[in-house]
Amino acid sequence: MNRTEDRPLTVVDEHAHAWSPASARARFRDGLAGPTAGVAAGHTQVNLISVPADWAYDTLLFCQRNPKACPVLDVTDAGDVTTALADGADLRTDLPRYRVWQDGELVDEPTDVRAYWRDDLVSFLIGCSFTFEWALAGAGVPIRHIQQGRNVPMYVTSRRCRPAGRLRGPLVVSMRPVPPEHLSAALRESSLLPAVHGSPVHCGPASALGIEDLGRPDFGDPVDAEPDDIPVFWACGVTPQAAVMASRPPFALTHAPGQMFLTDARDDQYRVA
Repeated sequence: MNRTEDRPLTVVDEHAHAWSPASARARFRDGLAGPTAGVAAGHTQVNLISVPADWAYDTLLFCQRNPKACPVLDVTDAGDVTTALADGADLRTDLPRYRVWQDGELVDEPTDVRAYWRDDLVSFLIGCSFTFEWALAGAGVPIRHIQQGRNVPMYVTSRRCRPAGRLRGPLVVSMRPVPPEHLSAALRESSLLPAVHGSPVHCGPASALGIEDLGRPDFGDPVDAEPDDIPVFWACGVTPQAAVMASRPPFALTHAPGQMFLTDARDDQYRVA
């Protein structure tokens, strides 16, 4: 599987946690790009995949069959560039960076996809684990990639998703190193937010997921762990992009890994307890 380097135009600044979602979207619309971990504290972030209408049922079925990786929070009508999750937002311009796919190949990574937009595209907004990072931090769990100013590391695993129609592919996971004394809090807090991936799929040696080297993520950046940290892996919303690469639909648009859509929804709306 080919890996294209993430290339932020600008590093999101240290005050980004205090931005409103609308303010963040306006900055991205003006060309700011970079990982969105830590942006707009308390507001839900989502992954994006837009596919032609004749692939929409396969995509919806793939998400339904793989809910840990693909928890759907909204689906648009064909051609619609708006979402109920963000008043006045435009899905073509309001993400930091996009990826454009043709026949399963990555052909562009623009900050605006109006030139690529098609009236038959159906967009799926999928919960993102950046959302529960605020709950983890509130419980005292250190978030290493935020502390180090990096994108979260993401890995293609040896686990296969349940196929749906023409879509198939491997599970992608994000990884956060967690100190042993904070592991129970990380499990508890993330499990209370199933709409944004919920509890981890694995804790411990990466080899159990077929990952050979944590220092070489397939997407995002490597993160420096402390000696006692336990690698903890959550299902990741980049999984549909792996399915695009494996299944080769004629066209798709997605977010760039780690560069998410900021919604107006509050995290607490998706907390189950």
